[in-house]
Amino acid sequence: MIDQVFNSPFNIGIEATLVLIILIFLESVLSADNAIALAAIAQGLEDKKLERQALNFGLVVAYVLRISLILTATWVTKFWQFELLGAAYLLWLVFQYFTSDDNPEHEHHGPRFANLWQAIPVIAFTDLAFSLDSVTTAIAVSQEKWLVITGATIGIIALRFMAGLFIRWLDEFVHLEDAGYITVALVGLRLLLRVINEDLVPPEWLMISAIAAIFVWGFSQRTETKVAKDEPAESQREIVQVGESEGNQR
Repeated sequence: MIDQVFNSPFNIGIEATLVLIILIFLESVLSADNAIALAAIAQGLEDKKLERQALNFGLVVAYVLRISLILTATWVTKFWQFELLGAAYLLWLVFQYFTSDDNPEHEHHGPRFANLWQAIPVIAFTDLAFSLDSVTTAIAVSQEKWLVITGATIGIIALRFMAGLFIRWLDEFVHLEDAGYITVALVGLRLLLRVINEDLVPPEWLMISAIAAIFVWGFSQRTETKVAKDEPAESQREIVQVGESEGNQR
């Protein structure tokens, strides 16, 4: 029945709409791990205003790189070296994160930046490395470049929205940043397996299931805020101050 609808000359628009919906869904699902990685990188600026600016400018550059990748996808896929470089870059980010514990709390952290212009290229190239995986999937769904570009455009907008949410959530959940970098490792390993042997690459449903399970763990524990801890002590101080003022009045 679906084949008859697709093959009908009167329903070309229906096919394009369905393919576009699939592409948008894939872009959104596959952007979740990308969003948390970009949010963690942006936090290296340690200033909320600069973090937002880095995401905005970085994703503009990333969008240009994505479109370039889509337009040259047929040529790029002929060279395994691109996927190897993407895998090496993502795995290097993961290695750098899990080997960094130079702060007083011995917590891991992503790259640190002295200014906005150091963060922008890192955000853009990280998205490009992720795009090597997602664009290949999108091209497999449709050979129509305009459909893939439309899906990528909507995907980059969704990515900016999700990255903004993750910047806030990274401060609220203990394991979320670790979970994000674990998913980055999965994408890097997937690209590496594609270079070694295409048959070793896990299916999309397995990757999505694994990422979903990791995110469940990432959101499993909230961060204890200092305010919550200090509230009893502050209340006691207020009671003492009230008592002293009443004593003085007497």
